[in-house]
Amino acid sequence: MRIPRTWAGRVLFLAGALGVLGVLYLGVTFVQVWRTSGVAHGGDADAIVVLGAAQYDGEPSPVLRARLDQAVRLYRDGRAPLIVVTGGRQEGDRFTQAVAGYRYLRDQGVPEDALLLEVDGTSTYTELAATARILRARGLERVLMVSDGYHSQRLLAIAEEVGLDGAVSPTDTGFGVRELARESLAVGLGRLVGFRRLDSLG
Repeated sequence: MRIPRTWAGRVLFLAGALGVLGVLYLGVTFVQVWRTSGVAHGGDADAIVVLGAAQYDGEPSPVLRARLDQAVRLYRDGRAPLIVVTGGRQEGDRFTQAVAGYRYLRDQGVPEDALLLEVDGTSTYTELAATARILRARGLERVLMVSDGYHSQRLLAIAEEVGLDGAVSPTDTGFGVRELARESLAVGLGRLVGFRRLDSLG
């Protein structure tokens, strides 16, 4: 491949090369996100962490309910002695996502002393960062994170950034190429600039 001799040609050549590298980088990231979406990790943990999702006046949405039901199964299987429910309050809400999750799990028979709440997070990063602080105060760090499958790769990357020893146990709710593409972009950018910085930009 010949490099152009003029400055304009070199700039165009460099832009094209960077474009190709960017497409390849996102393509590899997409494959990683897709492959991780179907992975459920074995082994025990210190805590199960349920990532937040929408709630409707204290009632979990179908997406949040699927995550909570998965957490109940893991808890009853003895995978961890604690469940952390995460998620703050959206504008206009009376309840936080964490409180809606807490009430649902309690109604499913999970003891109150096995439940911890993270009520301030409004994004995946802030939920996991706050969860890390809550668990570190108890001397805990091994977590089994529950969310939709397409979310898994980003969860693992953020957990590592905030100092958690993370594994995933995704729900079996469906998703499509759009969700995978969005997550691939988020994971790709987060790896380049850091997930904390990316969250602050959002």
